[in-house]
Amino acid sequence: MNQNIYRYDFSTEVPLPRVEESLALSVLTAESLHGSPQVRLDASFCVDREKHACIVDAGTEVGCDIARIFTGYLTREFGESAFKIKRLKRDSASSNAGSNLIQNQSETA
Repeated sequence: MNQNIYRYDFSTEVPLPRVEESLALSVLTAESLHGSPQVRLDASFCVDREKHACIVDAGTEVGCDIARIFTGYLTREFGESAFKIKRLKRDSASSNAGSNLIQNQSETA
């Protein structure tokens, strides 16, 4: 199974409300592919306003699709230079990013 977690770090010019809208649209698109129940079970993501960052857990097929779609939306809307993506492994992500940065969608809904 894929153990990747993607951390998106945004330049300060990128408005986080627009990032959150892009993430919500990415989740909605994943629901069209996988169905709402599967997304609710498998999606895990978080926006950290203080760090101007976002984390998407790509450890499932749903999460991988959300990360791909999100990256495409961000690139189209803000350009490639507006954000950086770091690929973290699950064990290093808990120490580097903090376990509180990853929340299941069902916890935030």
